[in-house]
Amino acid sequence: MNHFGKKLIAGLASLLALVLLALTTAFNTMDRAALAEQATPIARVELTATPAFSPETVSDDVLWLARCIYSETKQPAEQELVAWVIRNRVETRYRGQSTYRGTVLDPFQFSAFNPGSSKRRHYLNLNPTSSARGWMRALEIAHEVYHAPSHERPFPKQTRHFYSERSMVGGATPKWARGKTPIRLTGRTIDARRFRFYANIA
Repeated sequence: MNHFGKKLIAGLASLLALVLLALTTAFNTMDRAALAEQATPIARVELTATPAFSPETVSDDVLWLARCIYSETKQPAEQELVAWVIRNRVETRYRGQSTYRGTVLDPFQFSAFNPGSSKRRHYLNLNPTSSARGWMRALEIAHEVYHAPSHERPFPKQTRHFYSERSMVGGATPKWARGKTPIRLTGRTIDARRFRFYANIA
């Protein structure tokens, strides 16, 4: 092979090397772009953590929720379920109420807040600095339920009623619950004589 042929081959080899380098760079760029595109949906997922509970930062909504669950029961497991009933009412705008304050004070819905109730003043005066026994735990439960993701809801969103047989005079059944079947609580051990929960009550 003459000198010209060798130079031609060398030139072609150099050109091929440049083409291969350009293709490699292009593919690497495409790979990075593809990976970035695949990662974008993950980056867009909002992982909203429940804010840490602190009495100093309790919101007005959480305060009203805590007042109500504390008025209904002093047992944490029951308070959690009652809190979800109240949240369901707010989120479904039951009886036209869309705030926790409005829902709790809706006439003749929660007995402690009924007009003329001897307990009404006591529960209305509870605040984040109150020292009533078990009150701080009720505040914490209200905070947890208020900020909980919806998939943690323990029963259907239309579960907006409950009653306690023990709190009814003579253990009577309220009119709205007559002929109705309470929901079954999965993984819960709530005494039915203390609380029964109902869905789809108008």
